[in-house]
Amino acid sequence: MAETALTETRPASSGTRSLPRILTYAGAIIAFLIGSGFATGQEILQYFTSYGYWGIFGTGLLVLVLMTYVCVELLSTGQSRQFARPSQIFHFYCGKHLGIFFDFFSIVFVFLSFTVMVAGAGAVFQEHYGLSKYLGGIGLAVAVGVTVWFGLRSVVDVIGKVGPLIVVIAVGLGLLGIMRGPGGVVGGNHVLPTLDLTQASSNWFLAGLSYVGFCMLWLAAFLTALGKTARNRREAASGGLVGGAAFSLACIVVGLGLLANISRVNGTEIPMLVLAADLSPLLASGFSVIILAGIYTTAVPLLWTVSSRVFAERTVPFKSLTLGLAAAGTLIGLVLPFSQMVNIVYVINGYVGILLLVLMLVSTGRRLLRRRSAVAVLR
Repeated sequence: MAETALTETRPASSGTRSLPRILTYAGAIIAFLIGSGFATGQEILQYFTSYGYWGIFGTGLLVLVLMTYVCVELLSTGQSRQFARPSQIFHFYCGKHLGIFFDFFSIVFVFLSFTVMVAGAGAVFQEHYGLSKYLGGIGLAVAVGVTVWFGLRSVVDVIGKVGPLIVVIAVGLGLLGIMRGPGGVVGGNHVLPTLDLTQASSNWFLAGLSYVGFCMLWLAAFLTALGKTARNRREAASGGLVGGAAFSLACIVVGLGLLANISRVNGTEIPMLVLAADLSPLLASGFSVIILAGIYTTAVPLLWTVSSRVFAERTVPFKSLTLGLAAAGTLIGLVLPFSQMVNIVYVINGYVGILLLVLMLVSTGRRLLRRRSAVAVLR
């Protein structure tokens, strides 16, 4: 199977860092992660808010530390190793046999994640606009298929610019939700035990690990290839630091906003639209478009990742496979309700991702020990 690199070879190395490039990398990370789960609030509701204070601050801080580490590590490794194929990152951390497993498993998960994006678009059309979910799901699949058809460079340009805007609006709604919530965050935390909420795991700690785990399976190949364009490790690491930390902090703020309004958002498919509608129906309609943009920015690289794993980018087989996968993803994504798709696909795959996280931490620890030993010898 042929697999093209995501981007062109990196520019000549230098010791300086370009702020625009750092922000572009950070924007790509944020936009890739927001997807249907974050933008709609469903993902935050299940992984953070449903556990109350422990979920917001326990899960939130755990995700902040681990997500930032993952983004820095993947971008830096991609920059320094210059893998011929992005999927080689799994072999680097996991060895030959586990590397093969994660290589193929990640592709399956990435495709299933694309089906979740389709379900999210369908949910927006159905819950907010009162239209058929098939219209939303099919419309997204067509838009994503056309974008991937034209190659990754245009994809990176799009997601690097749209992502930060979406997060700013989502965080703004979260802050307004905190201030305008009927009982506030304290009241929301008090009423939480009386509600029947869908949770990502049996406790907040496992939910946090699972959250980072499934995000890693998304990010691994994408950030490895994106790191190849960085001029040096400092530039790559800076982009990962800003992107990972900003996204994690956004999750905490949005989680608090949902907690302050938990009685109203419980049982909804698109909880963020509830916060927007409390302010203005016009704002809710505008934010529904923002949500669809967030879904789009995540769905594009997901579909690209699967197609490029099989065929070289921009070839006829690549384009044909892209259209076929978009059609198949539409059929699968519109079978179950969006909230169920998030709970099944993300949670199960998140536990598999935890193993990859452990292997990455072990690899990083070994490298640090080797460097320390080398320094000691020189002294």
